[in-house]
Amino acid sequence: MEKQANPIPQGKYVPATRWGNLIFTAGMTSRKNGVLILAGQVKGDAPLETYQEAVCQAASNALAAVVNQLAEGEHIAQVLSLMVYVNAEEGFAVHSRLADFATDYLCEQLGAAGVAARAALGVASLPGNAPVEIQMVCAAS
Repeated sequence: MEKQANPIPQGKYVPATRWGNLIFTAGMTSRKNGVLILAGQVKGDAPLETYQEAVCQAASNALAAVVNQLAEGEHIAQVLSLMVYVNAEEGFAVHSRLADFATDYLCEQLGAAGVAARAALGVASLPGNAPVEIQMVCAAS
């Protein structure tokens, strides 16, 4: 994969850190060039596809942070863990279906290496009122 510009941090942190062959990302929201492409809580009565682009942008930001930690000639061997935080309104109950958009995106980019152990969590709010935030742990080889 080609290196891209790192997502712009919204605080005092780095997009990703590396320890040995493990790469840990910060939480990534659906920002493009530092601006959220969608804001607000995820609504239970809206079609899930309403949030697909935002979920994929957050996953893309996390993936870019990982790729930028790779040395020349290395690749992502496996996404080990995927955490998907959903800024969900009360009563929203299909977090895992929303998280499937992130898994689908990672599989498009990485093949079978994009399927990870995963948690999809509903939260009361996210930074900047983002609808979703994604954090990953990957293995490099």
